[in-house]
Amino acid sequence: MNTTNPTHTRRDFLKTSSATLALAALGPVVLAADENPPRAPDRRPMKKAIMWGTVGVKGTVLKKMKAIKAAGFDGTEMVSHMDQDEVLRARDEAGLEIASVCGKLIWNMPLSDPDPKVREAGLEGLKQCLRDAKRYGAGSILLVPGKVGKDTTYEECWTRSIAEIRKAIPLAGELGVKISVENVWNDFITKEDEALRYLNEINSPWVGWHFDCGNIIRYGDPIDWIKKLGARINRVHIKEYSRDRAMRFGSYWEGFNVRLLEGANNWKGIVNALREAGYESYLITEQSGGDSPEGLKDLCQRLEKIRVL
Repeated sequence: MNTTNPTHTRRDFLKTSSATLALAALGPVVLAADENPPRAPDRRPMKKAIMWGTVGVKGTVLKKMKAIKAAGFDGTEMVSHMDQDEVLRARDEAGLEIASVCGKLIWNMPLSDPDPKVREAGLEGLKQCLRDAKRYGAGSILLVPGKVGKDTTYEECWTRSIAEIRKAIPLAGELGVKISVENVWNDFITKEDEALRYLNEINSPWVGWHFDCGNIIRYGDPIDWIKKLGARINRVHIKEYSRDRAMRFGSYWEGFNVRLLEGANNWKGIVNALREAGYESYLITEQSGGDSPEGLKDLCQRLEKIRVL
């Protein structure tokens, strides 16, 4: 015997039909969302810092650090052989971080010098730089490994500098501070393949690269360097360079006399390449213009535009 209530059957049918129609209407939307889920942009937390030597604000270490912090920077790249206690007091009071330490003796006492005594002094300077970085809480130091000139060939610069760097690696490991080789206009290592070969020959996790985006424009594409060096980049210098200005004035050096964001660097491509390489450390600007609080703020704002590209 059929005991189904016709009223209930009709009501259930209407409910089922309505639900089916609603699901059918929403189905394409749900499927589209599943096929192309929203993806947050990959924004690695790179911090903003400025090289100490480019800060032209007059006054004590504390006054300069407060000016850097007020401009919006997270940190600064110090110079070695300063009064450590003074730097630490100023760092803590200003609420600033030490992003890196640059060796004070890197040009006058290069590790490539033909005189063994000069190389020995340069090595001691390198070791002091490592000790300063450890005291300041910086995990990396900037090292220009040597320079090619009338008294030093490319091959001699290569072998001498590597020999001296190897002598500092045990201390770097003990302190937990990395030695980061910078590409500069020293007629040495002007191609990314050479940079990689140099690091491979040293073959130490305590030696990596301090990549300068502006210095390399004369020789090649910063993006190619970043892709080649990858995770071996410990720190990055953000610096602008204008090929047009250099050609117009007939001087390579004149190319640096341009404001950040107004030169040849493809900053969006550079930042994307750094993110793809997994870089999460400081973007350290080494740019003129920081001679006043207003100038420092302008530099920080320009650096921020680069950071969020």
